Amino acid sequence: MKVALVCACVAMVSATVYFKEDFSAGWEDRWVVSEWKDKAEIGKWETTPGKFYGDENNNALKTTEDARFYGLSAKMGALFNNKDKDMILQYTVKNEQDIDCGGAYIKLMPSGLDQKTFGGDSEYGVMFGPDVCGTTRRTHVILTYDKKEGKATNYLHNGDVKVETDKFTHLYTLVIKKDNTYEVQIDGEKVEGGDLADKFDFLHAKKINDPKESKPADWVDEQKIPDPAEKKPEGYDDIPKQIPDPEAAKPDDWDDEDDGEWEAPQIDNPEFKGDWNPTQIDNPAYKGEWEHPQIDNPEYFDDANLHNFCKECEYVGFELWQVKAGTLFDNIIVTDSYDEAKANADESFYKHKDAEKKHADDQEAEEKKKADAAAEAAKAEEDAKKGDDKGDDDDEDDDEKPKEEL
Repeated sequence: MKVALVCACVAMVSATVYFKEDFSAGWEDRWVVSEWKDKAEIGKWETTPGKFYGDENNNALKTTEDARFYGLSAKMGALFNNKDKDMILQYTVKNEQDIDCGGAYIKLMPSGLDQKTFGGDSEYGVMFGPDVCGTTRRTHVILTYDKKEGKATNYLHNGDVKVETDKFTHLYTLVIKKDNTYEVQIDGEKVEGGDLADKFDFLHAKKINDPKESKPADWVDEQKIPDPAEKKPEGYDDIPKQIPDPEAAKPDDWDDEDDGEWEAPQIDNPEFKGDWNPTQIDNPAYKGEWEHPQIDNPEYFDDANLHNFCKECEYVGFELWQVKAGTLFDNIIVTDSYDEAKANADESFYKHKDAEKKHADDQEAEEKKKADAAAEAAKAEEDAKKGDDKGDDDDEDDDEKPKEEL
């Protein structure tokens, strides 16, 4: 039987697991459902192994009602401050509903959260995971950072991160390292990563345009100019765009008194050349594109602790909107050790991955077999009915024949 761990525990030297959840028995006692929306707008959760699975005893948390908000959170065993530590947030997501619009991301929230009112406006340190709606399909990586201006801001990753939208379980892993780099993995494969400062607009620019400088009034940045030696040909503008059709003739039955004076229909003039434009030549006064001189930005500062997005993270939660329900969440882990996260994935996701695929294939084959059998039975029934109808027609023909022909 699986045992969920919702406490901070030392798994190996200098490695700490702050939160671990597999939604086994008693999960309701560990999670608080939010009431931040009207009751009719809040969707219900259930635990289930899903329509197909690798282990029928392995339950996951599933959204069950369409067009609903979903919110619930759990308290970690201890405050997580990832200063000078790596931070790994990992979980699995499975969309059984052929998802068309819905979030499936997870959040880490600071201490002081009111779990009963946890919602879209609640403060968070990290938001990570799939978000699909129409043509928007990406894995969110949103990190909260304070530029020392007294206001924490949520910063979105520059550029969309790959996402999986098929019906199988996928492992999502976010690694934020103490060297101010990050990595996003799906099913153990890196799909995004690099320096945090390069992929998020956390810091002010190192250089800015010198506010004391502006483009000189006599700066010439027109690369081409009309050839001053060219002149518009005399009479060019006198050529009409259309002329009467020279091949047209007044109809024989045209009566000038009754029909008015006859006019030939207009056609495009083959002599018309359109608006006159002189030839463009290189501008001898062209100086090139003006570049604004730059200076050091006085507001710029570097941050050796840029990675410290969790100064006091204490809660894990889901705050979602789904048009079509049917997403399963499982195998959550928050830790400062990639080895711990990998070990958790080995014992859950990787252990059952192939079996889940086989179960799905077996189900598909069985459903196809049933569909083929049903189609065959329907065809046989239709053929039999056609045979009966033909027999009835033959009987009617016999009834209509004269007796001497029978």
